[in-house]
Amino acid sequence: MTASRSRLSDEEVTTQLADLPGWSVEDGKLTRHYRFQDFIAAVGFMTQVAIEAEQLDHHPNWSNVYNRVDVTLWTHDAGGLTALDVKLARAMERRAGAAVTD
Repeated sequence: MTASRSRLSDEEVTTQLADLPGWSVEDGKLTRHYRFQDFIAAVGFMTQVAIEAEQLDHHPNWSNVYNRVDVTLWTHDAGGLTALDVKLARAMERRAGAAVTD
C-alpha cells in the first residue's frame, strides 16, 4: 500500500513523532541528525535508504560529512508533511538501527 501524499495535520504529526525518537519538526519539515561510527557506516546507511526511497518515489533532502548524515523530509508537492515522510523516517530508523552512535 502506498503512503498518502495528503498533508498531515499538526496533531497527526505530533502523534507520529511520538514513536520517532531523535526526529523533530523544524520549519514545517521532519529533521534528524544521525552520527555513525565512521564514514563507511554513514554512506552504507545512505545507500540502503536510497534504495527504499526510490521504491517509495519519495526522496530525502540530506547531506553527509564524514560520519554524520543530516536529513530533512517533507513532501514538496503537498507543501508540507505527509504519511510518505513518516514512512521514510521509519525506514531510516530501521536502517540506522544500532549503527547510530549519537
